[in-house]
Amino acid sequence: MKTIIAACSQNLSGSRASIQTALRTLLAVPWPSQRDIGSALQLLAVLQWVLSFLLLGIVSLLLLIYLLFTSLWLIPVLYVAWIIFDWDTPEKGGRRLSCLRRWTVWKHFRDYFPVKLVKTHDLSPRHNYIIGSHPHGILCVGAFCNFITGSTGFEELFPGIRSFLTTLAGNFRLPLFREYLMSGGLFPVTRRAIGYLLSQKGIGNAVAIVIGGAAESLSCRPGVTTLILKNRKGFVRMALRHGAFLVPSFSFGENDLFRQVVFEEGSWMRSIQRRFQKMMGFAPCLFYGRGLTSCRSRGFLPYARPITTVVGEPLAVPKVENPSRELVDRYHELYIRALLKLFNENKTKYGLSESDELHIL
Repeated sequence: MKTIIAACSQNLSGSRASIQTALRTLLAVPWPSQRDIGSALQLLAVLQWVLSFLLLGIVSLLLLIYLLFTSLWLIPVLYVAWIIFDWDTPEKGGRRLSCLRRWTVWKHFRDYFPVKLVKTHDLSPRHNYIIGSHPHGILCVGAFCNFITGSTGFEELFPGIRSFLTTLAGNFRLPLFREYLMSGGLFPVTRRAIGYLLSQKGIGNAVAIVIGGAAESLSCRPGVTTLILKNRKGFVRMALRHGAFLVPSFSFGENDLFRQVVFEEGSWMRSIQRRFQKMMGFAPCLFYGRGLTSCRSRGFLPYARPITTVVGEPLAVPKVENPSRELVDRYHELYIRALLKLFNENKTKYGLSESDELHIL
């Protein structure tokens, strides 16, 4: 009996010692610092954004199709009926939710790069504006962060001005994704949608348009600043029709977020990209960024590079219901001059050299 008691006591002592050793080991492990936690939150914020824009629409569409063949078939049927009923809402101002724009997640998104908004001139709330956003880059990070989220203080820098951002009209045909886009203040880059905001929503509206579009993304790579603008004049015509002032803006660092395999003009791969762009509205780019676990690995997340979006001086535009080609060309030329001035005055402040030039095609 004494032997049994001694053995039990020895086992208990051993277990106690093991637990104490485990606790000491656990306490010896350094806890994550506030900086480490902040970096993790920033990475997660960027991850959810990239996955939302790349996958949310397609996954939602496939899910609804799948549900059609299950006992939950009524859900996709009712939602499709809702989309038909709600079809024109994206082109009539959408359903912008201020609470979504103020999400804390966007502050972590901003700090990952980080993204900064710089004002050079005031924008009067007595006018409407079309803001030209350059360059397109791969995913328009600067335009999204500054004109859709409230994280960089657009409303504080430009009191009385409501910012909106245009994107491909096809995105608003994808289930659930359309609701996500509208809630943030995105709407289709169509004449009807832009015209509605500039004529039916009062004054103090700033419509940001990424003018280079999908074609410009094909030329996106670090160290090269090429804009597709020379023959893009529709935004000038819209500004004249509605008397909206033109405002150039440039996001320095936008082209540094990803690495892209750029195919030379005339190559068969470039030809495929161009044809796909004409059919689908966007260009299939072969690009990569950093991985999820390490900035030295390759993946689909953008590199953490600073982006500074500088908003330039507004160009006063008269209201002309049917502007002539000559008038459109004149204000288009004035806009290009204002953009070049903005670029040259700020390039050395935000990472470029004095010899860097802005190429406009």
